Amino acid sequence: MLLRHTKKEVADRKALTINPAKTCQPIGAMYAALGINGCMPHSHGSQGCCAYHRSSLTRHYKEPVMAGSSSFTEGASVFGGQANLVQAINNIFTIYDPEIIAVHSTCLSETIGDDLPQIVANAEVSGKVPKGKKVIYASTPSYVGSHITGFANMVQGIVKGFAQPGIKSNDLINIIPGWVEPSDMAEIKRILSLMKVPSIMFPDTSGVMNAPQTGKHEFYPQGGTTSKDLSRIGSASHTCALGKWASESAATLLSKMAQVPFTICDIPIGLKATDRFLMELAKVSGHEISQELEFERGQVADIITDMHQYLYGKKVALWGDPDQLIPLTEFLVDLDMKPIHIVSGTPGKAFEKRIKEICATKDITPNVKSGAQADMYLMHQWILNEPVDLLIGNTYGKYISRDMDIPFVRHGFPIYDRIGHSYFPTVGYKGSMRLLEMMLSAIMNKMDREAPEERFELVM
Repeated sequence: MLLRHTKKEVADRKALTINPAKTCQPIGAMYAALGINGCMPHSHGSQGCCAYHRSSLTRHYKEPVMAGSSSFTEGASVFGGQANLVQAINNIFTIYDPEIIAVHSTCLSETIGDDLPQIVANAEVSGKVPKGKKVIYASTPSYVGSHITGFANMVQGIVKGFAQPGIKSNDLINIIPGWVEPSDMAEIKRILSLMKVPSIMFPDTSGVMNAPQTGKHEFYPQGGTTSKDLSRIGSASHTCALGKWASESAATLLSKMAQVPFTICDIPIGLKATDRFLMELAKVSGHEISQELEFERGQVADIITDMHQYLYGKKVALWGDPDQLIPLTEFLVDLDMKPIHIVSGTPGKAFEKRIKEICATKDITPNVKSGAQADMYLMHQWILNEPVDLLIGNTYGKYISRDMDIPFVRHGFPIYDRIGHSYFPTVGYKGSMRLLEMMLSAIMNKMDREAPEERFELVM
C-alpha cells in the first residue's frame, strides 16, 4: 500500500502542503515562451532551477526543451544578477541567434529584488540586443501562485512586448488559448479554419512541443506564433481569452494598450463549453458555424446516447488547473456523472464558487478546494471517506488509483507516464469524443476485469 499512512480524518492545515496539485510559476512562463516562433526562454536564477523546469516540460511532452540560465552563484545571490543577465542576453543573441528572448524570474532573483524591466532596458541601451530582436520578460516567483500564474504572467509579457494600437481589421480575432496541450491549440485552429475566421493565436505550442521526428535537430521548430503576427495583435477586432486564470490578465492588458475588446470564454472542453465558444466566435466574427462542426457535435451526442448507461451516476474525483476543471466538471454533470471531490493547487475562491454552481444544477454538493492546501493528500482523504468510481487528473493520481483500484483517466499537467496528450486533443467536439472514449474504456476495463464468468459479456 503506497499511501497506507494517509489518515482518514481530515484536519485543517494552514502551513503544510503534502503533494501539491500544482507546480511552480517559471514552468508556466517557459511553456508560454515556447509558443513563440524563434524564442529562447531564459531563467533568471540558478542552473538547478532551469534544469528542473526544462526536465518537467521534457518529461511531459517528450520533446527537447531549450532554455538559457543566468547561472547564479553565491556572488549573484548576494549582490544581484544584473551583470549575469546582461551578459547572458549578449551571449544568447551572439551564439544561438533567437528572434526573441523571454526572461522569467525565479524565487532567488525575486527574493533579492532584481528589477527585470531596468535590467532589460540597460541591455538594450548598451547594445546587447541586436536591431530587429526583442527581449520580453515576466515576474514569476515560485512562492506564490502556480504554473498557471506563471503562464498568465508571461502571456502578459508577450502583450507588453508586442502590442501597439493599429487600424482594426474587422474580422481578425485574437485567441489566447490558455494552458492547454499543443494538440488542443491545433484543434482550436482547425475549428477557426472550418469557420473561416482569420485569427492570431498566442502563444501557440503546436508544431513546437509535438514536433515531428525528421532526423535533424532544429533549435527553433517551425511552429509558434511569429513576431510578424504578434505585432498585429493590436489590430484585431476582438480577443477571445480561453480561461480566466491563464488568459484574462493578458486580454485585459491588450484592451488597455490597444483598445481591443475581449471576451473571457471557458476552454472548450465538453458540449456546452464548446457550444458557447463557437457561438461567441460566430458573434464576434460574423462567420457561420460550419456544417462539419455540427456533424461532429451530433457524433458526440450519439456516443453519449449509446453509452449513457455506463456513465450514469458514476462518482468522480478530479484535480488540476481551474481553467480546465471548470468545463470538465460541467461536462461530467451533463453526462449525469457526479463530480464529488475537486482540488486545484492554483489559488482562487472564484473557482470554488463556479464549481459549486455547476454541480448545484444536478443537486450535487462537491468537496472543492483551491490553493496551497488543496493537495493530493486531501484528495486521498476525501476518497477514503467517500469512494469514487473514476479519477481524472495528472500522473500523480496513479498512486491513489493503484492503492484503491479506481479507474484512472490522465488529463492535465504533468503526465509523465503516458503519451498521446500532446497529439490528441481534448477540446472541441473531437476532444469530447476522446474524453468519452477514455472514460468509458477505464470504467469498462474494470467491469471486464472484475466480472464473474457468468457476467463476462462479449458485447457491452
